[in-house]
Amino acid sequence: MQRTGCAVVGGGPAGMMLGLLLARAGVQVTVLEKHGDFLRDFRGDTVHASTIRLIDELGLGEAFRGLPQSRLSNVALPIPGAGLVTVGDFASLKPPYNYIAMMPQWDFLNFLAGEAAREPSFTLLMEHEATSLMFDGGRVTGVRYRTRAGAEGAGTAGELYAGLVVATDGRHSVLRRAAGLQPKEYPVPFDTWWFKLPRHASEKGALAGVVPAFREREAMIALFRDDYYQMGYLGPKGQDERIRSEGVQRFRERVAGLRPDLADRVDSIRSLDDLHWLDVRLDRLRRWYVDGLLCIGDAAHAMSPAGGVGINLAIQDAVAAAATLAPALLRGRVTVKDLAAVQRRRRMPTVVVQTVQRIMHRVVFVPLFEGKRIEAPSVLVFVLRHVPVARRLLPRMIAFGPRPEHAPGFARRPGRTQPREAT
Repeated sequence: MQRTGCAVVGGGPAGMMLGLLLARAGVQVTVLEKHGDFLRDFRGDTVHASTIRLIDELGLGEAFRGLPQSRLSNVALPIPGAGLVTVGDFASLKPPYNYIAMMPQWDFLNFLAGEAAREPSFTLLMEHEATSLMFDGGRVTGVRYRTRAGAEGAGTAGELYAGLVVATDGRHSVLRRAAGLQPKEYPVPFDTWWFKLPRHASEKGALAGVVPAFREREAMIALFRDDYYQMGYLGPKGQDERIRSEGVQRFRERVAGLRPDLADRVDSIRSLDDLHWLDVRLDRLRRWYVDGLLCIGDAAHAMSPAGGVGINLAIQDAVAAAATLAPALLRGRVTVKDLAAVQRRRRMPTVVVQTVQRIMHRVVFVPLFEGKRIEAPSVLVFVLRHVPVARRLLPRMIAFGPRPEHAPGFARRPGRTQPREAT
């Protein structure tokens, strides 16, 4: 019989951070990840200042800054009639937390996995896919899983008993569904199609950026990477079948129309198989837990890509969960009251961020995809450009978010590495 103190299902940012923190508390923790590695394209790659500060508090700042990354120093949006308006200039924040790091998520996850592996109570099981929950008298007591092995895909099935199961398995959470937890869904007007375009040698450099482009009924963003642009085409929800039926040449024309400066490389989109469709969702569980099971991150609240805050909100969930639950796990009994305390702490930041995203959807994207002209109120533009309080508070809200968490004392490792000033 396999047994662990805490079974964390899903090796994304929330799952790996929670595993690291609990292991540093001395909790026997096992993370189950269904894939064989972390190498998957088009996952969120922004690491906000709140997470960078957390990494420093864990004593990992120097190692983190040694990973391949670029720095985003401000966020600006093109506003009709006003040009490019800066909504967040991180230079106004105190170093070394005056930027957002942009790095491949697989590098970040490998980094967390490597640090967690230093802890004797940590176990990472790759190619272990959780399939269902186990119950005893109405309490969740563990997970059932299957593995993949061999060239023919032969594998095994197994059971892992745990004092607590934490679902970090994303917006399509298997465990959330198995527990009978139903999220409240909010309307989302768009989906996103991710793809790559090459970046010429003359365009390469350390500069990070997020470049948006708008046209009637469609939009696109470009994220800078070392040798390519990560592109996101935004179109009305439910249009994947139509876009694919129009063929690759029509999609290339859409890209060239939105970004004429990149029209010389659209032939690198070889087929529509190069597009990764994201069915954008915005939802939130009314209750994040049942006895023996807690959902955090996207499993508790799927986020829109608007603002790029999903990863960091999930990591903050993991910190709050570790700080609250580690003592109970070490005592050998996590109660429903303990799980409710995690939701109570993290519900407000989640509601705030999702409310902002819903406003962005209603004000920007609904009119855009209905073919209406987007007009920014002149008062808003004036405030963003000239009111000192707004120019100080907005960057902090973007970089840190509401109620950023600090590393619990048991997880800190002073003296190993120290934060350094940003350059």
